[in-house]
Amino acid sequence: MSNTRKVYSAHRFKVEMNGIIQGSFSECSGLQVETEIFEWQEGGRNEYTHRLPGRVKFSNITLKRGIATMDMWNWFNRTRWGKIERADISIVLMDMELRQIQWNITGALPIKWLGPSFKANTGEAAVESIELIHNGFEQQFGK
Repeated sequence: MSNTRKVYSAHRFKVEMNGIIQGSFSECSGLQVETEIFEWQEGGRNEYTHRLPGRVKFSNITLKRGIATMDMWNWFNRTRWGKIERADISIVLMDMELRQIQWNITGALPIKWLGPSFKANTGEAAVESIELIHNGFEQQFGK
């Protein structure tokens, strides 16, 4: 095991869906996993409560980007009309030397699409976001 520690900048990332790069995203949030705790009080043991690991729970993932294509809307819309199309997604973080850390998300499905807010007195980009449920993810270093 190497003692070298590397800190990565959060702004160099790409999103792949089923192995195909999906364009530029400005934000990705929700890469979170939590183990629920089961507490058990044993009779006659008053000094502590047993705390045991339970189910693993993954948070929803939200992706945001400037509107460039209709891909995300179309995927959400097909789901809305009952055509379930789960996808495997990779969030790939890169450094200046293109070394990668990636999170491979399995069985993603869109559950919420949020269109842009409009404001005439600003020059901000129109941004859409999509919220995904999934069956979990694995982290992979170097590729």
